[in-house]
Amino acid sequence: MTSLRSSTGVPGLDDILDGGLVRDRLHLLEGLPGTGKTTLGLQFLLAGRKAGERLLYVSMSETRREIEAAAATHHWSLDGIEIFELAPPGMEEDASRQTLFHSSEVELSETMRLLIDKIESADPQRLVLDSLSEMRLLAQSPLRYRRQIFGLKYFLGQRNATVLLLDDMTGDGHDLQLHSLAHGVITLQQLALDYGAERRKLRVTKMRGVRFRGGYHDYIIRTGGIDVFPRLVASEHPGSFPRDVVASGAAGLDSLLGGGLRRGTSALLMGPAGSGKSSIALSFAYHAAERGECPALFAFDEGRNSILDRARGLSMDIGPMIEAGTLRLFQINPAEMSPGEFTALVRKSVSESDSKLVVIDSLNGYLHAMPDERYLALEMHELLTFLNQQGAVTLLTIAQHGLLGSMSSPVDLSYLSDAVLLLRFFEASGKIRKAISVIKKRVGAHEDTIREFRLSNEGLTVGEPLVEFHGIMTGVPTYQGGERLLRTTRADAAS
Repeated sequence: MTSLRSSTGVPGLDDILDGGLVRDRLHLLEGLPGTGKTTLGLQFLLAGRKAGERLLYVSMSETRREIEAAAATHHWSLDGIEIFELAPPGMEEDASRQTLFHSSEVELSETMRLLIDKIESADPQRLVLDSLSEMRLLAQSPLRYRRQIFGLKYFLGQRNATVLLLDDMTGDGHDLQLHSLAHGVITLQQLALDYGAERRKLRVTKMRGVRFRGGYHDYIIRTGGIDVFPRLVASEHPGSFPRDVVASGAAGLDSLLGGGLRRGTSALLMGPAGSGKSSIALSFAYHAAERGECPALFAFDEGRNSILDRARGLSMDIGPMIEAGTLRLFQINPAEMSPGEFTALVRKSVSESDSKLVVIDSLNGYLHAMPDERYLALEMHELLTFLNQQGAVTLLTIAQHGLLGSMSSPVDLSYLSDAVLLLRFFEASGKIRKAISVIKKRVGAHEDTIREFRLSNEGLTVGEPLVEFHGIMTGVPTYQGGERLLRTTRADAAS
């Protein structure tokens, strides 16, 4: 049985379109120059070549040599794809002698005749016409242009061909009438940020009679073609998993958490820079790797070598784990990666590599990838819901502004997290110390005490509750006990 859809050659776009473009219909692909229309058009034809179909690429804006050069940058061969350079009659004579001129009406009629003759002789099952802006210039009149496009649509409707019309939107005004003629419309956009790489996104503006995923979807152009990252809808990915508890590997921290973190939940680690958030998350990841759960660590703020050195300083050598693939470390550059691409990377690590623990360090770096706080919350909500449904434990870190005293966060995502751990510096006995407390935990019991914790070459150590202090979380506590402040540890005695 013949499929009712024609693959675009881009898996992510096929997913958005619920299988691809509707077969034997005319579709419009619009976008300003540089958004990747030609690349997507070629991928559409390459997918048809794979399916054994007859293919025709009609170019009015680029020469064959330019098209082949563009394909070569992606290491594509255009064998099996017929390329037809369509130029108005008399163009060669005009270029050489500048003496022969045709009226726009004659040029348009002759151009359409050449196009129709070529389509009849090639009888393509897939056709790409690049681009409509040249035809619009020949028409010079919106009415004449619309009549020609309508006539072309009627003619192609008798040919059983899936057609992709490319439009670079360089004409005067946006021709919404063309939208009404096309069966489906896909719009490509390119955004220039104040800093970092440009961002590209697409939207399916319309697709008659079929289901598709609306909204904007990030995409990139890399060697090999366009890669589209469909917007994540967590409700489409239900899952089932055991409701066991995941331990951190530090007995005191597990006691504070009531045994650990439940699978299918997320935890937010909040505190000033240097308070130990990343080290706590690393402890969870290290012991998850020892259990064979293939944790994934996404580092926005710290380099690979720095993470390896810090882990070794805490008696957690993760280097061999990374080499063996039992712990996956991704160094993320927020200036170069869009939120959609990052979400796709996280999804892939969970779906394909079966990661049971995910660390995002930190949300400050993620916020730089998505400057608008409202959209960060929406994107993170879908991502956390997806990870929870897959049974993963997710650890998020966020650095608060300030060191001692009052703290503020660049964005409040505590309401999205199932557990919140608050870390603070405080001063006591002439030293800067660290304190930790569990502020919130939706699933399971937890302690409401405030404990001191230390990071040393013995790892992460959580002490007894600090019952003789008041105001620790303010950073300037009041001591209300006897003479001895804190229990001396071996590390203190050595120093």
